[in-house]
Amino acid sequence: MRGARAAALVLLVLVVSVGAAHAACDDCLTAGAGRAALAVPPGTSLGGYGAFARRLLFPDVFGLYPHAFWLKPSLGERDALAARALVLEHDGTRVTWLSLDLVAVDQSFMRTLGTRLGGGVGTLLVSASHTHSGPGGYIDSVMAGMLVMDRRDPAVLESIVAAAESAVRRAEATRAPARIATASIDGPAITVSRLRRPLDPELMVLGVRRPDGAPVAVVWNFAIHGTMLGPRNRALSGDVIGVASQHVEREIGAPALFVAGALADVSPARHGADALESVGTALGSSVLAAWRAAASMAATSLTTRTATLALPAPRLSLRNCLGRFVPRALTLPLGRMFPREATLTAVALGDVAWITVPGELQTALGQRLKAKGRETFRQVFVAGVSNDYLGYLVTATDYERPSYVTCASVYARDTGELVADRAGELLSELRERPRPPVAPTR
Repeated sequence: MRGARAAALVLLVLVVSVGAAHAACDDCLTAGAGRAALAVPPGTSLGGYGAFARRLLFPDVFGLYPHAFWLKPSLGERDALAARALVLEHDGTRVTWLSLDLVAVDQSFMRTLGTRLGGGVGTLLVSASHTHSGPGGYIDSVMAGMLVMDRRDPAVLESIVAAAESAVRRAEATRAPARIATASIDGPAITVSRLRRPLDPELMVLGVRRPDGAPVAVVWNFAIHGTMLGPRNRALSGDVIGVASQHVEREIGAPALFVAGALADVSPARHGADALESVGTALGSSVLAAWRAAASMAATSLTTRTATLALPAPRLSLRNCLGRFVPRALTLPLGRMFPREATLTAVALGDVAWITVPGELQTALGQRLKAKGRETFRQVFVAGVSNDYLGYLVTATDYERPSYVTCASVYARDTGELVADRAGELLSELRERPRPPVAPTR
């Protein structure tokens, strides 16, 4: 009898504890995060620069380098590359978000990864950090391979997909109740404009914590190119973004997913390996400051919307590349090197929303998009270089100015405006109800 009473008492305590935990987390969603090393085969070439410093004198037709063809093989790792994943779920809607230390992803990569992960991931977002010292050899484009990414290598592609899958599976395995907190601050003054236009200093953080405050993950959003290390660098690296994310991870003990903002016209103010550590640490410290200041919000909903926008045929403007003396009509068709459609995905989590852009928006377009989204949501950020790559997307006015940025804008002059406007409409379509209140910081 005493044993039965003891067992009943234990069961009662468990029921009360579980009930109390549930009651204490009525504003939670389910979340899990994971990190995996992104280890590619030794000698994999680096993707992102097509400069002569990275090019082989002749393509490797004799097979001297197992994982390099047009570009020189890498010389080890400067810092460890990573795949980082966050899984969010609420009321049957699931979002799987990956941040990869790559310069970009393409449609073929997304299809390969989607097949590997299966349908259980829900809405899949893949954000490239845009480091120009990550691996090449995984993009399914002959022209891009010749110019900046090297020939597609099945072994390299497999290693990247395997790392991404591992990060997602770890995130799925750690799913549990969690709360969301957000913050927006001015990031450090470490960037300059390529077009001599005002920049957006905003650094946004989406913090994920367990009900007891334990860190799960942080998503951080800022506009900066991963180009502090130039084309002469041949060691694999996450560049300034990788240094910052690793600094954050050492402090909080959880994955830090970087998501690029509107970065088309944004460069680091300093360059070179000597400055990389100090600039990356300063950036990571700002992320940590935002993490600590983040205000909790109730997970009232998780909603996604996707739209596809047809694009004009890509063409290289010789005037934008060579100068005003070249007639505007002289262009070079790019065939299938770039996509003929753009897929945009908008996600709303309570009163914060984000929108993926498959390329690099100019700052002015990113700020316009944020302003449109804030007509509906309290906080909005642009997830650039996500799910595909269209090159640079600039305003119609700036498209007329020959520069490096507009040379890499390969669609019609108003394409950047069209993409930004459709993205803003998609954010508006996420919901039409009033904004929920912000919960007090816990």
